[in-house]
Amino acid sequence: MSLSLVQSRALLGLEAASVTVEVHLANGLPSFTLVGLADVEVKEARERVRAAIQNAGLEFPSNKRITVNLAPADLPKDSGRFDLPIALGILAAAGQIEAARLAGHEFAGELSLSGHLRPVRGALAMALALHGRGVATRLVLPADSAPEAALVPGAEIYGAAHLLDVVRQFLPGGPVSGEAPDDGWHRALPSPAGPAAATADLAEVKGHAAARRALEIAAAGQHSLLMVGPPGSGKSMLAQRFAGLLPEMSVDEALESAAVASLQGRFAVERWRVRPTCSPHHSASAVALVGGGSPPRPGEISLAHNGVLFLDEFPEFQRSALEALREPLETGTITIARAARRAEFPARFQLVAAMNPCPCGYLGSSLKPCRCTPDQVARYQGKLSGPLLDRIDLHIEVPAVPATQLLDTPAGETSADVRSRVVEARERAVRRQGKANQALQGAEIDRYAQLDAGALQFLHSAASRLGWSARGTHRALKLARTIADLAGAAAVQAAHVAEAVQYRRALQMAE
Repeated sequence: MSLSLVQSRALLGLEAASVTVEVHLANGLPSFTLVGLADVEVKEARERVRAAIQNAGLEFPSNKRITVNLAPADLPKDSGRFDLPIALGILAAAGQIEAARLAGHEFAGELSLSGHLRPVRGALAMALALHGRGVATRLVLPADSAPEAALVPGAEIYGAAHLLDVVRQFLPGGPVSGEAPDDGWHRALPSPAGPAAATADLAEVKGHAAARRALEIAAAGQHSLLMVGPPGSGKSMLAQRFAGLLPEMSVDEALESAAVASLQGRFAVERWRVRPTCSPHHSASAVALVGGGSPPRPGEISLAHNGVLFLDEFPEFQRSALEALREPLETGTITIARAARRAEFPARFQLVAAMNPCPCGYLGSSLKPCRCTPDQVARYQGKLSGPLLDRIDLHIEVPAVPATQLLDTPAGETSADVRSRVVEARERAVRRQGKANQALQGAEIDRYAQLDAGALQFLHSAASRLGWSARGTHRALKLARTIADLAGAAAVQAAHVAEAVQYRRALQMAE
């Protein structure tokens, strides 16, 4: 048979679209043509596949005109994931393996010149696409990529170390997938959950009772947080311990986060069900933060999906990068549009930002006098736009800790103790409304964040005096609802609103 069909997948965002690799061998002037909107890496597969087949001791049809079509023709294809299906298509068209037995399988893998299979990006995203569409098929991947794909429930994943390991399964009269396992071919099974990854404990933070309380509220309601304080006051230390206060990830959340990390080749099985914390440097561009490129790749906000995005030295980021955060903070997704394609990535992250109050860092500090002029302070704080600050739920001051308190104070409450209260408050909110408080929108705020008479009057007065926008008022209301959940209260009371108002103060300019 001179025509063969092999199934594979192309990645466009988190979507893993089906691709059929069609291989045709014909008489004529020997050539190797690859068509189907292939990127440079895919076109280079011709040389890799030729060398891999020959070095594996198989026969490459050098005297034939080889045409490889990656269908559909209008879908962009990138990376070396199509090396394995192209090689199998050539061998099937040449009659060296049984083409009919390739049905019911999908293949992805990059070939070395010796025929060994190298790992590919997005293995988990491919398995997740099969699971989401209910496609019953076997997915064959390189041995190093198979373990992450096997994390998807019900997925039938096989790992192979070499091209010959795959070829043996489809020889005439050869073994059926799953039988006669050897060192190079195996059914990949989900790895048992290992010990929880060690995280820094909140007990190591001395003092900062107000900041610790703010972290607890932010974790309970999925609220964003901005910390303002002098250098060395402990802002980064607090932020690094924030992920340890969050509830354990569900399987669905873990799969979403792992699939995004897999697209960038940054997923490790050891990090399964560990909430990600991304801390990009302040020199990161807008594309690095929100994603982009061609084909579109996820940025730091998507890699922090269901986890924490920590932006230290907040005003030092490019203005365009910070403004790009505004829509994802509201919607929980980021859409990257290009002329021919658009890709949507999840971006439901918790923003934790830290900054100094002024360029020298000591405005209002008891450690050193501030040497900045009011104009310098205004320009520095003015790097953060009002609309961006309006989308951050909690603004807190983190003062410097005196040496006596730092050295003499015993260890504080552990992350595990705080997490238990956070979990209870989060479960209260989910039972009541099916989502965290920060996610409430429109009529849901009126229905679930009900105020008693005293609290309503207090909020009216605070919003009027502080000049809050409608968004700011709603965010304060959702913040008060979280504080009430931590207190176990059914209705939002004046005390809860009063505490929420403290966390919505604007940055104080130098007088």
